[in-house]
Amino acid sequence: MPRLGVNIDHVATIRQARGGREPDPVWAAVLSELGGADGITIHLREDRRHIQDRDLYVLRETVRVRLNLELAANSEIVSLAVKHRPDQVTFVPERREELTTEGGLDVIRHRDRVAEAIARCREVGIGIALFIDPDVAQVEASRALGADAVELHTGRYADAADGEPRNKEFESLRIAGECCVRCGMALHAGHGLNYQNVHPVARLDRMAELNIGHSIVSRSIFVGLERAVREMKACLGQASEPPLTSSPSKGLHL
Repeated sequence: MPRLGVNIDHVATIRQARGGREPDPVWAAVLSELGGADGITIHLREDRRHIQDRDLYVLRETVRVRLNLELAANSEIVSLAVKHRPDQVTFVPERREELTTEGGLDVIRHRDRVAEAIARCREVGIGIALFIDPDVAQVEASRALGADAVELHTGRYADAADGEPRNKEFESLRIAGECCVRCGMALHAGHGLNYQNVHPVARLDRMAELNIGHSIVSRSIFVGLERAVREMKACLGQASEPPLTSSPSKGLHL
């Protein structure tokens, strides 16, 4: 059963909408842990649109599970990572105009910049993951840079229509995942996963970690965050049952 990393960025998004103090992402982290989260994921963006520097500081002091910091290979943000030392950093692409991360990091094109950022984090013992598209060349480039893990971008799979379009995107994930395992890296995945489409991805061979945020936070509005996390954990638990025999287009329903 893969670990569940709960991304709490959108709790901070609600707070920043009013510029106040609530809801506090620290409360969200506590409730997520009570719900069974194996990790807490936050993305400290250059424009500070949701998570703030103080959040990183307080969460590092209070989170008792794995703390995963998503960040661009930006010198200022990397310096904060080095200072606060999360358990893992996940390097992602970042454009200020985007609503959310739109694709994977092009490790091949930005090799030198990513390599420098990795080296700085590696010096203080932080684990390294790279958020990439499900492409074998990107997986191999990630291995060449010494990444401990790759997180496959599941956005195209999540957005694809049921049937052949989604099956095609799932096959890309499967092939990239197999390459990741052969390269000796841990296999992670995330982006756009929800209670209906997570099942097949969780069942990919050697899937170690799924990072899910928007769907869990959305459901928490109606059932509470602790329960929403427990329900996602239940989805992952069911995914660890007998091998997948149906189409990946057929998700799990609550």
